[in-house]
Amino acid sequence: MNRVGRQAAILRLVQDQALSTQAELVQALRDEGHDVVQTTVSRDVTELGLIKVRAPSGRLIYAAPATGIPAAMRRYATGVEAASSGLVIVSTPSGYASALAQAIDEGGHPSIAGTLAGDNTIFIAAKVGIAAGELQAELAAYLSDGVGP
Repeated sequence: MNRVGRQAAILRLVQDQALSTQAELVQALRDEGHDVVQTTVSRDVTELGLIKVRAPSGRLIYAAPATGIPAAMRRYATGVEAASSGLVIVSTPSGYASALAQAIDEGGHPSIAGTLAGDNTIFIAAKVGIAAGELQAELAAYLSDGVGP
């Protein structure tokens, strides 16, 4: 199999299955009849820019690269809660809040005025007239969109 075909198979597999390691990815390719070795798959993962996202089970799995706030939420967030009329709190694993807050700020969401990040918590200020509950629901929906089990 050539590189283009193998990489297309990898993208399809990470979309269809919850694969956490390169070894699991190699086995999934072999199960489909592709003769691959881990070093080749490692290079493919890098070339494709695959990322790890948190599945609803809490397990980190491979996913095709995506950009923007939805991708960052899937990658870093573990929970979202409306705290008051204009404040939403996002939880992350320890050390990830700053990276997620930066992605949210750079994403230019029309309902978000700004963020303040700690080690594992982000306060998101909604713009005037935006209900925290609406923003919370939208951000929480990103946690499971497009992610397998």
